[in-house]
Amino acid sequence: MLHYIIFSVVKMGKIEKIFDKNGVFHSSSFLSVLAFLVVAIVITAILSSRYYLYQNIIENGISKKQIIAKRNIEVVDTQKTELVKREVSNKIRPVVTPVEDNYLKTSLQSLQDNVKRIRNQNSKYDSKFKELCVYLEIQDSQKEEAVANYLLNTTPQSLAATFGNSKFILDELLRTGINETDIDLLASDNYIISKLGQNLRRSQIRPISGILEHVIMPNLIVDEYATEIARKNAVNSVKPYIVTFKKGDKILDVGEQLTQVKREALKKSGYNAFELNKGGIFGVFFITCLAMLFLVLYMKKYEKRYFTPQYLAIIGAFSIVLTYICVLITPLDTIQNYYMPFPAFTIIIAIFTNPIVAFLASILLLSLLSLTLFLDPQITAVFVFSSIMAAYSVSKICYTKRFDIIKCGLEVGAVIFLSIMLIALFEEQFEIFTNLSFLSNATAGFLNGLFSSIIALGVLPIIENVFKIVTPYGLIELADHNQELLSKLQYKAPGTYHHSLMVANLCEAAAEAIGANPILARVGAFYHDIGKLKRPLFFIENQSYFGIENPHTKLNPRLSKMVITSHTKDGVELAKEYGLPQVIIDFIQQHHGEGLAGHFYKQAVDLEGKENVQEEQFRYPGPKPLMKETAILMLADAVESAVRSLKNPSQEQIENMINKIITERLNDGQLSDSPLTLKDIKLIANTFNRILRGMQHDRIKYQENILSEFEDKNKIKLQPTKEEKLEKRIMDKIKKQEQRLENGENNSKNDEN
Repeated sequence: MLHYIIFSVVKMGKIEKIFDKNGVFHSSSFLSVLAFLVVAIVITAILSSRYYLYQNIIENGISKKQIIAKRNIEVVDTQKTELVKREVSNKIRPVVTPVEDNYLKTSLQSLQDNVKRIRNQNSKYDSKFKELCVYLEIQDSQKEEAVANYLLNTTPQSLAATFGNSKFILDELLRTGINETDIDLLASDNYIISKLGQNLRRSQIRPISGILEHVIMPNLIVDEYATEIARKNAVNSVKPYIVTFKKGDKILDVGEQLTQVKREALKKSGYNAFELNKGGIFGVFFITCLAMLFLVLYMKKYEKRYFTPQYLAIIGAFSIVLTYICVLITPLDTIQNYYMPFPAFTIIIAIFTNPIVAFLASILLLSLLSLTLFLDPQITAVFVFSSIMAAYSVSKICYTKRFDIIKCGLEVGAVIFLSIMLIALFEEQFEIFTNLSFLSNATAGFLNGLFSSIIALGVLPIIENVFKIVTPYGLIELADHNQELLSKLQYKAPGTYHHSLMVANLCEAAAEAIGANPILARVGAFYHDIGKLKRPLFFIENQSYFGIENPHTKLNPRLSKMVITSHTKDGVELAKEYGLPQVIIDFIQQHHGEGLAGHFYKQAVDLEGKENVQEEQFRYPGPKPLMKETAILMLADAVESAVRSLKNPSQEQIENMINKIITERLNDGQLSDSPLTLKDIKLIANTFNRILRGMQHDRIKYQENILSEFEDKNKIKLQPTKEEKLEKRIMDKIKKQEQRLENGENNSKNDEN
């Protein structure tokens, strides 16, 4: 398994093998594997540390060391709490409800009808008596005989009164319900006397008792649902039994047996009460490697732009930091677990890479921590939702407004709050509206989202400087025209500066049209020609500004080619000197790709002959564009220069020139390494056409001699300034003195004559 992991990681490197077929050792691949294993080992060590600490003090359930509480700890004694809940539940009597009572009333009426029928029979008294006794079925035979004699011998009025009183008592019993255990009591003489009192004749007591004994039966049944609710309410009312260990109290002594309460206290103290042997540690290591491997495979396949040591180092470093924080937090109360900074991890990674990479890294790390730290499913679900929201919120951020990160944190916090509330609603049904205990967890989750955005905002500049990776916020800072390099370009090479501005507009619009990064494209265009600062007068866009002759007319084409193509190399040197990030250096290196300096190539062919000139000698050093943004810059740079060289171009000329430039670059293979599709190229051409046509709009033509016409018609009167008036007076005085001198010389000449 370990061999397979190492082989897979090696294969994902830029160099396929550590040793090539000649046995030459490649240190870069070895370092990639080593970095992968180091991160996996560090995360495994952090996760296993809690298990090791536990095994260092407990062996076979017996303490090997004395453990003292370093802070106040409250532990729920779940065993005692469950015992109390069970006792309370058993004390709850079943809830019973009466069933339909028509049967008992019908039975009483049937008995009355049968007694009347038997009394009216034309038969002997003995036969009537026997029939009535069989019908009554009273257990006490003496009571049965007495009741039968009374019912047969009493007057019709007394019989009606007896059954009337029986019906009255039966109605009372039916209203309260008849329990099986209370039947004998309800049919007793004392009960009948208590109900009828003064209105009862003593001769009717025994007959009424017999009638009720014949009629009544239990009409109460157990309501299982109501009983369960009553028991559940009683159990919920039981407060957990809390055992408190104050700071300095002894949790465990040497040789003491570990109990459930002691185990929970150890967890609160930072020990994971789960025994982990060497096999378990290797299991954690391989699970960690597997999670890392999935991320690396995805980035190599779909996110090659971020498959670099810098981006992988950021993800690895923050994974280690997040793992360490989670290991510290998880032994604490449940509410503290909602402070695990997963949203901060997702936000930071999403800003440096993209939301998809950040979400995948977050989910893989969350899965790893959930398995090894035994996180509750509710907590895992909440952080899955928060990672989705964090990735989505970052995708909407406007990077010119830093407060948008705080807004992102507020949105993530709101999702965590809502998730915790919905999970509580699912678990406790509608009881959450009476029991608001979930609010503490929900508030902690909301604060986690807010604090995560604040952490991300403060950490971003540090990471940019440490890992030399620019974020969109860094790009916005680089786009400031007060940056030293852009200021120098503006004053030393104004033509190049203006050209860069025009190209930046084209790049930004085209990048937005095809779904690339418009901010990166614009900033890269600002800096792509900074190499021209070393020899600005050798580039035609600056020569007209300074009013000088083109120096290339006096140079050999090969020397001119060296001067022109070296501006990419000079630009890289300047960029490194001023600390520009690598992504901007890529724009400087790749914006000409391996293109041909065609003008000087043709001059060389004319001078030396085609057989003596090779195209490779007149090409830029490259490399070719590797990103959509650098490929757009290559096209925009060439298109802007070509269209600017046209004299009052028509819309058709602009479109033809754009298509010609793009076709030349395609045929020359300069876009072969870029991820641009034919659809992207079509959108880029349409965008260039739209913007350049707007830049070449018509203007009103003014008459050249309009000022002289206005002066001739006295429509404009120019008023001299004070300085001009003073200068005129001085000049008048000088002219007068000159005239006097001339007059004096003429007079002297006349005297001589």
